[in-house]
Amino acid sequence: MRARNALLLLCVLFAVAPAARAAAPASVFIEDLTWTELRDLIAAGKTIVIIPIGGTEQNGPHMALGKHNVRVKLLAGKIAAALGSALVAPVLPYVPEGRLDPPTGHMRFAGTITVPDDALEKIIEYAARSFKLHGFRDIVFLGDHGSYQKNEAAVAQRLNREWNASSVRAHAIPEYYQQSAHGFAKLLGDQGYPVSEVGTHAGLADTSLMMALDPSLVRSDRLKPGEGSNGDPSRSSAALGKLGVDLIVANTVEAIKAAVVRRATERFIR
Repeated sequence: MRARNALLLLCVLFAVAPAARAAAPASVFIEDLTWTELRDLIAAGKTIVIIPIGGTEQNGPHMALGKHNVRVKLLAGKIAAALGSALVAPVLPYVPEGRLDPPTGHMRFAGTITVPDDALEKIIEYAARSFKLHGFRDIVFLGDHGSYQKNEAAVAQRLNREWNASSVRAHAIPEYYQQSAHGFAKLLGDQGYPVSEVGTHAGLADTSLMMALDPSLVRSDRLKPGEGSNGDPSRSSAALGKLGVDLIVANTVEAIKAAVVRRATERFIR
């Protein structure tokens, strides 16, 4: 009797296993999906796509070159999950970072990669055109770096003029960068951390965000002011970073929702 019950249990498990494997994919990242899974998710209502734009640049002696790319991907994933109807495109890691000859800005440090402004604009323009073709209705640019915020806005404006008669819109969401660069700094200032410590690049704010999202990119034995940084990362912590993560995600989600409502309202009025 015991053997027969065990056999029945095995049969049930084998019957259920294929169904479990056939369940809808859980990832919000397009690069994790097959084309048919993506097609079906769009048809089911996931019609917002977030295009995360990062950058490859020096971040002081204590933080890895890929900070912007990792950060924008992970934050975009949290934002997409909170929206419920959004997916995340692959991160764009090549952005304007300064001149090559003579090298300016971060280009003075090993590992930083730069491209011309028009190259960035053409790439995000054609990424947006591709997603429009596949059925997305709201195409969101999220930029983790200050140097190209104007480029995102310019591309969105050009596409929306062209797409005026359609129900598709491109959205440059400045709130994302504003909260990362300024909102989080203000929050830390309100808690008593001085501006000189919070910094603007690889300081307390920047480093704490990374520690909350992916601490493997931070060299904890080098948390001190150094060449290429602005601010003091010495007191950085994942707990402080979590405050910034929550702030950025909440404000960006609300900004995207408002942009989607505007797009839907424009269509209704027309």
